[in-house]
Amino acid sequence: MPQQKNILAVVLWMMGALLSFSGMAVALREVARVLPVFDILAIRYGAVAVILLAAALVAPSLRPSLRPRRFGLHLARNLAHFAGTYAWSVGVTLLPLATVFALEFTTPVWVALLAVPFLGERLTTPRVAAILLGLAGVLVVLKPGVEGMRPEALLVLGAALAFGATNIATKLLTRSQGTFTIILWMNLLQLPLALAGSDPGGWGVLGWQHALPLAGVCLGGLASHWCLTNAYRHGDAMAVVPLDFLRIPLIATVGWLMYGEALDPYVFAGAGLIIAGIVWNLRAESRAARP
Repeated sequence: MPQQKNILAVVLWMMGALLSFSGMAVALREVARVLPVFDILAIRYGAVAVILLAAALVAPSLRPSLRPRRFGLHLARNLAHFAGTYAWSVGVTLLPLATVFALEFTTPVWVALLAVPFLGERLTTPRVAAILLGLAGVLVVLKPGVEGMRPEALLVLGAALAFGATNIATKLLTRSQGTFTIILWMNLLQLPLALAGSDPGGWGVLGWQHALPLAGVCLGGLASHWCLTNAYRHGDAMAVVPLDFLRIPLIATVGWLMYGEALDPYVFAGAGLIIAGIVWNLRAESRAARP
């Protein structure tokens, strides 16, 4: 019975994560009709920073988390994350949603490569296989020489690389700091970066009709990561990651229904190669971790 409860908890939390990720992408695309990406990110980081600071004000136990350690690593992490988020957000406005999500799933490939010099981890045979399958999947999604590769796709691929670097920095930070500190300083450090490229004077174009998509942008990322973290708390990676991959068919269906985006077989085939490599590596590492 406890095992069944854990599986149910994983499924429920992952449903929340899938809906949050997809809702955030759609909300961002809708707001981008009237505001540039820099302005959208400035509103997002500002809103989430206010929410987290208010939480620290209400809950005294969170106040020690306001002081970051290893500030230089926080800064490096958030420069990479901001670059990745900006590139991903631009990609959402220019590319089919399924293409964006498929390319975003190459992040574990970049993590595997970056973990060797920065974390001292070894490149095992399953990790090499995951990297090679991931790169093959990217080529299938990008379709070089078939229809002419879209340069915007390289922007999303760069975002995945930046997210990979972010994950490495996050792993280093979690050795000495909690999630609340990392997320709070993510928003506090990235807010001025977004404001530097934005024009708050132009936010007057926003009306009540933009309230729901703005809420989706501001809360979607926070909710998705909260749900994903809780899913991992109730189950191991082999249970969580396959459910996370359902993001691709879900967002492809959303793109088809809302925006008339074609269900591209190349995107699904490429995503399948990327996913196969990641699952292979996960299974190998899960077996190696058993006593």
